[in-house]
Amino acid sequence: MIDFGHPWLRPLWRRVAVVALAAGWGLFELVSGSPGWALLFLALGAWLGWGLLLTYRPDDREDT
Repeated sequence: MIDFGHPWLRPLWRRVAVVALAAGWGLFELVSGSPGWALLFLALGAWLGWGLLLTYRPDDREDT
């Protein structure tokens, strides 16, 4: 679904922004009263946080 090693995601600010956007949208949906969408976007934010912030390794990918 998303390539965690993509060169566009190399800067830290972009990775943080992507995670914050997904988690923020999930919080917005929760406040708006849509628990299904909130769960989906909060889970997406958690998955992106794991892949882009906690286990991110930019040197694992060879650019071809």
